[in-house]
Amino acid sequence: MGRPKYTNTTLHGLLIVDKPLGWSSMDVCRRVRRAAGNCKVGHAGTLDPLASGVVICCLGKATKQVDRLMGLPKVYETAIDLSAFTNTDDREGEREEVHVDIPPTRETIETGLASFIGEVEQTPPAYSAIHINGQRAYKLARQGEDVNIPTRTVRIDAIELLAYDWPNLRLRITCGKGTYIRTIARDLGKALQTGGHLASLRRTAVGPYTVDQAIDEQRLQEPIGEEDIQPT
Repeated sequence: MGRPKYTNTTLHGLLIVDKPLGWSSMDVCRRVRRAAGNCKVGHAGTLDPLASGVVICCLGKATKQVDRLMGLPKVYETAIDLSAFTNTDDREGEREEVHVDIPPTRETIETGLASFIGEVEQTPPAYSAIHINGQRAYKLARQGEDVNIPTRTVRIDAIELLAYDWPNLRLRITCGKGTYIRTIARDLGKALQTGGHLASLRRTAVGPYTVDQAIDEQRLQEPIGEEDIQPT
């Protein structure tokens, strides 16, 4: 197969999109490509369908900036359920209830969160898009196979406790490339001797690009022009 032919070769720059729940990052690219008159489009960082928020789309010559943009810090707001683990580390998985006699205090949680700041080792979720022997980990997990994913070093710059009402916890997390927020939820539960899985996730910023600058799904039903594009 040859390279796809793009009929619009005049748009070059960044389009910041507020991805809705249920869309993949590639769904965003397809809709942007259509709205931009079949322009070359790539995204600078995957966001799971179960998460919403900022996806940076690179148009035209800006696709050469994808690697640089992927290295920018990300900010997430997340809700974590401490009452259970799940096999997917999010609300879609099979629940494993955890009985907790005395729920942790806010101070205990803040102490636990402090241990996640800095350069830390993470084991990504079994249900993730990481390649294991040439196959996606989530495909192997769905087939019932044991998935052994190597740990990786990631950078977590800050974790702010926004609200806590047992068993629900809300956090704002600033982190580097490759960080799995689902893993933070799971590992925090283990550290607190509670459960821990992701109940919701929203990416509010990638570097200087924030959700306040983003266009929504309704805007993507209309043509995209130069006035919508930011420079790289």
